[in-house]
Amino acid sequence: MYAVIEAGGKQYKVTQGDVLQIELISAAEGENVTFDRVLLIADAGDVQLGTPILDGKTVTANVIRHGRGKKVDVVKFRRRKQYRKQLGHRQSFTEIQITAIDGKAGEVKKAPAPAAKKKAAASKKKTATKKAPAAKKKAAASKKKTGTKKKATAKKKTAAKKKTSTKKSGK
Repeated sequence: MYAVIEAGGKQYKVTQGDVLQIELISAAEGENVTFDRVLLIADAGDVQLGTPILDGKTVTANVIRHGRGKKVDVVKFRRRKQYRKQLGHRQSFTEIQITAIDGKAGEVKKAPAPAAKKKAAASKKKTATKKAPAAKKKAAASKKKTGTKKKATAKKKTAAKKKTSTKKSGK
């Protein structure tokens, strides 16, 4: 079962248990929110399509957290006009988890807390940095070996050229 809802001027295809980021809404963390602008509900073979919205159909969600996205840099520049402007923008969002579609609620797995996500990411970084020095050493060792072979072959080629050039000049 899935639904298409409208929130913040955008449309989202949601299923029960989905976690998504929508435009900032005024609701406290942990509070339940109801979306009444449902455009479509599909359950197995039964599809209900609104014109433009379905009357009486709702999608319920739980607010997980509020936050701000990554910074987007905006640079305005005109060549030869002494004009340059730099701006930055971070879009605010609300992260929600869908709990019920049209009043049909089932078991929903709780979304992991933001702190748990950060700990998991930190542990991944630590393991990646431990593996990286060993790989760097192997790469450096292989570069050294190939570098010496190239130099030796280059010396042989130059020596061979000198021998051939001296033979020609002697005749």
